[in-house]
Amino acid sequence: MSFPTLAVMVLLPTLAALVVALVPKRRPELVYPLSLTLSFLPLAMVGYVLWEFEVGAPGYQFTQQVLWFEPLGISWNVGVDGISLLLLVLTAILFPLSIAASKSVAKNQKMYMVAMLLLETGMLGVFVALDLLLFFAFFEITLVPMYLLIGIWGSGNRVYAALKFVLYTALGSALMLTGIIWLGAITGTFDFTQILDATITPTQQAWLFLGFGIAFAVKVPIFPFHTWLPDAHTEAPTAGSVLLAGVLLKLGTYGFIRFNLTLFPDAAVRFAPWLASLAVIGIIYGAAVAIVQPDVKRLVAYSSVSHLGFIILGIFAMTSQGITGGVIQMVNHGLSTGALFLLVGMIYERRHTRLIADYGGIAKVMPVFAGLFLFSVFASAGLPGLNGFIGEFKILLGSYLRFPVAAVVAAGGVILAAVYLLWAYERVFTGPIVHKENSKLIDLDRREILIIAPLVALIVFLGVYPKPALDRIEPAVEEVLERIEQATDYTVPEFGTPEDLANVGGGQ
Repeated sequence: MSFPTLAVMVLLPTLAALVVALVPKRRPELVYPLSLTLSFLPLAMVGYVLWEFEVGAPGYQFTQQVLWFEPLGISWNVGVDGISLLLLVLTAILFPLSIAASKSVAKNQKMYMVAMLLLETGMLGVFVALDLLLFFAFFEITLVPMYLLIGIWGSGNRVYAALKFVLYTALGSALMLTGIIWLGAITGTFDFTQILDATITPTQQAWLFLGFGIAFAVKVPIFPFHTWLPDAHTEAPTAGSVLLAGVLLKLGTYGFIRFNLTLFPDAAVRFAPWLASLAVIGIIYGAAVAIVQPDVKRLVAYSSVSHLGFIILGIFAMTSQGITGGVIQMVNHGLSTGALFLLVGMIYERRHTRLIADYGGIAKVMPVFAGLFLFSVFASAGLPGLNGFIGEFKILLGSYLRFPVAAVVAAGGVILAAVYLLWAYERVFTGPIVHKENSKLIDLDRREILIIAPLVALIVFLGVYPKPALDRIEPAVEEVLERIEQATDYTVPEFGTPEDLANVGGGQ
């Protein structure tokens, strides 16, 4: 039996949480350095998986299947392909940075770190699970730690935001669990790879698509299921916001690709125009509402609604460029928005306010902070040469092949992103210092710069040279599209001759 690489990777954060929980109460000073140190162990395992991953190889790698309950066919069934690989890397990178940014947490720091590490187990498990019940278990495991992070260590209306988050997610999860049980009854298995060969009627696919799809739509969230997100982001502690935007929302977009497109291809083709329409509404709505936000953290939260709309549009364009762009944009959004939330948290620790009107001119006293914030703004806005550009470009290119009108309207979201991000930057950082409290602000220290530095490096790397990421994503995307073409009469549109270009949009 080969070494259970993925099992070790997924369970390491839980073991780390157990070690942290056993730290004696008389030694609270050990909690932070121990948690931070242990958080690098899953990163090392993910690094090994990334290094050993065979680029271009079909199917899943590092697979392991151990039968748990034979009568129902429930098993520990895990594997990695190019789509899940990049999301594992993103998750493993953001957790040490988020824990490093949590040094100032004073209230029950041990419980906080335990919740963080357990959350990592759930997130890593989602991206490797190939058994539907195992996937659902990890999907739900993420709910409790995030609820605690928001409800205990959040600010203001944290209890309301945490309850809203749980209620929305639980409703979607109930529908998905119903769909999983029904799918198991239809196919006789919960093994994702075996269900691919099962016969599911178009009517069954439609209902199952909705059951899974609503759960993922809430998690993304897609308009109009988005109302829990701004409250959760605003009230969550800094690390909670980073992981919520960076990883948790991607559980929904990943689920759409892994399950809705692959298991229910006929329904995916039928529902694609509706999902694309909701995506475009979310892009414009999220950007428009972000413009008028007085709270900088709430502004970044609404920007996530807009950016996730681009990812959904790319996925349901169901073209190679669109889905590939959607996957890499999941990573890009996690890096750039994660950086923005970390920076917002750093300034909040100094001024204890997130209102844009309470700032102004702080670039004069915090030039390093201002430069890093502007860099992150440019990345989030999709400036060429930074990571956000390649994802949005491929999404718009791929979606234009199938939904040209939607692609043109969505392109307006890119302009609106520049408006709300740069206008916010202008009001916070430029002009005279109006409030005397801002004149006493201290610039970022070495620890804070080191926290942001890895994100800056990855933003530049993926912006300048995205090929290594694309080489790993594209073969997995082609398998998904091949599955859709084989199971339906849908033909994936591609750019070709001028005559082909003249006929784009025929799939609408």
